[in-house]
Amino acid sequence: MKIVKTKDGSHTLYVPELNEHYHSIHGALQESEHIFIKSGFDFVAANPVRIFEVGFGTGLNAYLTALRCLEGKREVFYTSIEKYPLDDDIVKELNYTRLAGKERPEIFRSIHSSAWGSAQKIIANFTLTKINADLTSSEPGGQFDIIYFDAFGPGKQPEMWTPDIMKKMSAVAAPGCVLVTYSVKGDVKRNLLKAGFEVNLLPGPPGKRHILRAIKI
Repeated sequence: MKIVKTKDGSHTLYVPELNEHYHSIHGALQESEHIFIKSGFDFVAANPVRIFEVGFGTGLNAYLTALRCLEGKREVFYTSIEKYPLDDDIVKELNYTRLAGKERPEIFRSIHSSAWGSAQKIIANFTLTKINADLTSSEPGGQFDIIYFDAFGPGKQPEMWTPDIMKKMSAVAAPGCVLVTYSVKGDVKRNLLKAGFEVNLLPGPPGKRHILRAIKI
């Protein structure tokens, strides 16, 4: 695992075994802001809002969502599933807290140090539940208003984009739930349609033409 600085100055991780990065090399921070915050969190008006994230990874999406909570009165219940949590020594080197507009390193530290498997209040209106599990062999519970689908791409982790996985997403999606992801592959769109989502393409962040936003019918 290698820390790499992307074009907007923010870090991502490179995984040699997959020959893949956790985020876009054109800008990790701006990619997460564009896809998950602006196209997902800001698009949904629910309050409280229940978020399910596939792929906790570096914790960037959770951190940016928590920072958004500082701006208003929305209450967020955030659940994230991750099969391979990062080692603490890697997390300590990530530079997101210096680049995200607000220097709140204590929030980032709390997100990563919070216990797995139980709800933890990070700030007054942001509660985090981290699940250490493999989505392909587990059944997430609950009903959610937003899904951040941030697994590795279909070419590197095809088992995370199958019809069965999208059925699992549909099962935890409340009516009108918004799923956002960076992948616009044909199979991804078809699997979401079959699972009961309406699929739309949106302009992507730098380096990517389109992203996908799907709404549970």
